[in-house]
Formats: sequence, structure tokens, C-alpha cells
Amino acid sequence: MTKTTGTAVTPAAELKGWLARLTPATQARVGALRTALRKRFPTANELAYDYGHSIVLTYAPSERGIEGIASLSIRGDEVTLVFNKGPQLPDPKRLLRGSGRMTRHVVLESARSLAQPEVQAFLAAAEKLADVPLPKSGKGALIIRPTAAGKRAGRKAGK
Repeated sequence: MTKTTGTAVTPAAELKGWLARLTPATQARVGALRTALRKRFPTANELAYDYGHSIVLTYAPSERGIEGIASLSIRGDEVTLVFNKGPQLPDPKRLLRGSGRMTRHVVLESARSLAQPEVQAFLAAAEKLADVPLPKSGKGALIIRPTAAGKRAGRKAGK
């Protein structure tokens, strides 16, 4: 939890503040996508990162983003669903975008995009490829994670 002026800010309140920078339409789309992903991965932790130029929400079995199954990346009005092991996912219709060594993504125009059979297949395949399986029971938490920029700001000069 973050503290400001003597009062604790909950993770939900902090994330709400980040999302307030977005247009109302994008806020609504992100809200619907979060709801759908929480329903799809109820035991996953939702790790939230604010990079200034983008907000990333990663659904992971632990508190480590690298173990995430899928992430929402929000930049302005564009919302993408990112897969950490994207190059390994079956993609016969060539819907995944990106050419990096680790990730691939699909643009989500609406919450209905998440319900498309191809996107559901990507989610299922990504879950099977995960190095760490999701817990069988319980409920995941929303966890605000520091960004690399935030970590650097806290370091002493010369390190």
C-alpha cells in the first residue's frame, strides 16, 4: 500500500487514479476486460504497473510479472492483450502481432474481442505453457508493483 499525507491508499484506489488518465470509453473497455480476465483467471494475481506512458496489468500465479500468463497493456486509447510466451502459441490465422523473442499481442477493440474463439484459444494455450501453474483454489489479489523507473529513482547516486 502507498501512503500519502498519513492515509493509506488501497491498491484499487491507486489503480483507479491511474486509469482516470484515460478517456471514459477506454476506462469502460479496460473495466470490462479486467472483469472478464478476473473471471477467466480467478486465482491469478493482477499485477499493476504504471510506466507513465502506459499501464500494464499482468495476470500471474505469483507476484512476479515474468510468470504472467497474459497482460493488458494500455497506451492512450489502445488496449492490447500481451502473451509472455507469444512466439510459442499456435496461431494458424496469424492474428498475433509483434516480432520480439518473448511476446506477441492482439489489439482488443472491445471487451467482446476477448470472447473471440481465437483469443480464448491463445489464453488457454498460454495458461498451459506457463512455467508456474495458477493456484487451484483461492482468489488472486490486485498488487501494485514498482516500475523500473521507480526503483531507479530510489537508488543512491553512483550505484
